[in-house]
Amino acid sequence: MSDKIPVLDLGPFRAGAPGALEALGTALREAFTEVGFYFVRNHGIPQALLDATFAAAELFHAQPLDAKLALKINEHNIGYMPMRGATTRVNAVGDVALPNANEAVFFKRDLPADHPDVIGRVRFRGRNQWPTGLPGFREKVLAACDAFEGLALSLLPIYARALDQKADFFAPFFREPMYTLRMSHYPQQEPTAPENEFGIAPHLDTSFMTILAQNRIPGLSLRLTSGEWVDAPAPEGALLINGGMMLRRWTDNRFLATPHRVINRSGRERYAIPFFFDASYDAVMAPITADGSPARMPPITYPEFMTGYQRANFHHAADGAEKVEMQGA
Repeated sequence: MSDKIPVLDLGPFRAGAPGALEALGTALREAFTEVGFYFVRNHGIPQALLDATFAAAELFHAQPLDAKLALKINEHNIGYMPMRGATTRVNAVGDVALPNANEAVFFKRDLPADHPDVIGRVRFRGRNQWPTGLPGFREKVLAACDAFEGLALSLLPIYARALDQKADFFAPFFREPMYTLRMSHYPQQEPTAPENEFGIAPHLDTSFMTILAQNRIPGLSLRLTSGEWVDAPAPEGALLINGGMMLRRWTDNRFLATPHRVINRSGRERYAIPFFFDASYDAVMAPITADGSPARMPPITYPEFMTGYQRANFHHAADGAEKVEMQGA
């Protein structure tokens, strides 16, 4: 399977080698029109930082349930989502499955209490909720977010060239990117579990870009364009990156959003730290067509898309839909 997922070496590009940007743009275009996933090597994020982030996720989920529920997920999609607290619906692939057999905690950009968006209760721009009994946890999470955001921003010129745009095309849309770090825990699924219960059911990501740190515990699989489900490899030192519905829509459906799922039958507890990266809150994403012809879909913004997604998939949002609407922005 590893030979089916393209590998992009960022080393020459980061070193400023002539022609590196164009070569990566071509490789990225092929990756997103044939597979929808790709690996990056020489990405610049230290393995020690990734290991520390996985360890932080494990420590968080090892807390008593009451401590986690004190940070219960809110209308901003920030905080702790209990086990089976979400059902994949709006981005489902195939029939809707049972609620997902995972628990997760979500963090976004760390806004201060006096930030205008916090004061104005702008949807998806609330403050992070931090555990009180884990010294150093906040610092580890923010270090990971900074590293992932830096990598994602550095890749934007490659995405632009893959779409035959100038290298700085995406810069105005990502002045203050929206992002989410999700720290997930997938318990071992028993052989007797229902057939339609997954760690995460087959789905498409919502994001422009998802960065997946390599997990030493298997469980992730993706569906190729042939319809075949294959286990994702985990080559040492590489990061796995895919696009979601935002990227697909923004590229006028030219780039793939590839279905994937998680089933944990490893016999061990599995943790994941996906980083979901999107345009700035108020950026208007008009689909980029191949020849300038009319797009299939109208322009959209991050809050417009995510409000509907959250209400459809997350139980806390569906249960409080009227409250969510009143607090939306």
